[in-house]
Amino acid sequence: MSNLRQTLYHALLWLISLLFFSPVAWLMLSSFKGRNDILAVPAKLVFTPTLDNYVQLFERNGFLQQLLNSFIMSVAAVIVAVVVSFLAAFCFSRFKPKGTDFLMFLLLSVRMLPGTAVILPVYLMYVAFGWKDSHAALTLFYAMFSIPFSVWILKGFIDGVSLRFDETGLVNGASWWHVIFRVVLPQVRPGLIAAFIFNMIFVWNEFLFDYIIGGRKTANVPVALATGAYADGGVDWAFVSTLSTVYLLPPIIAIYVFQRYLLVGMTFGTVRGEV
Repeated sequence: MSNLRQTLYHALLWLISLLFFSPVAWLMLSSFKGRNDILAVPAKLVFTPTLDNYVQLFERNGFLQQLLNSFIMSVAAVIVAVVVSFLAAFCFSRFKPKGTDFLMFLLLSVRMLPGTAVILPVYLMYVAFGWKDSHAALTLFYAMFSIPFSVWILKGFIDGVSLRFDETGLVNGASWWHVIFRVVLPQVRPGLIAAFIFNMIFVWNEFLFDYIIGGRKTANVPVALATGAYADGGVDWAFVSTLSTVYLLPPIIAIYVFQRYLLVGMTFGTVRGEV
């Protein structure tokens, strides 16, 4: 009876997973259809696949630059954010400055603000300093938005590393830099990967700020999707489905490869315990 119940439970989980994945699967299938097959009524499940949509997408003027912008700004911003966040989290965890709890709340409150509430002052600041349509300025902005969440994740992991490691290293003549990067860092590697992936997904999907304070040089894939979705008086579904498929693959692969780190990261390291 227990085996039957477990089988039914797993079957239900698979059914729910397939149900949620079905729109993505339909989108990916549509990217291999011709325009007439995509708009066919009733919808065609059996069709002759074609790669013409992908050829046209990669030959589209500016697309490769937009895809490269998404990769470069996402990776660069998150690397900066994770490095800064790790050092800040170590300080909060080990030295516990006065008002740590309030400072941690203040950091996280930055992520509570909706983007539309801060876009106008950010836009005015970027225009005043001449930072609009700048890769470096936009990357630093994304890093700033990624730091609060990363600090919260990494502090939980560092709290789980016993102070005995720090004390042993210092007693044996190690510097604080040695303790931070050679003793503590290897033990919180899952947290670093989790913070990297979570923030990578955020920056990868960001549209509003790139559209407003970016420009032609810094346009990413979400901007390309928003500005190129309409053609010939209607929605270009071939373009939308093909671009969305290309855009979905990197995060899907990253999440699949690092899924065990993401599961640990969701707990902020609290299940790790002191070692």
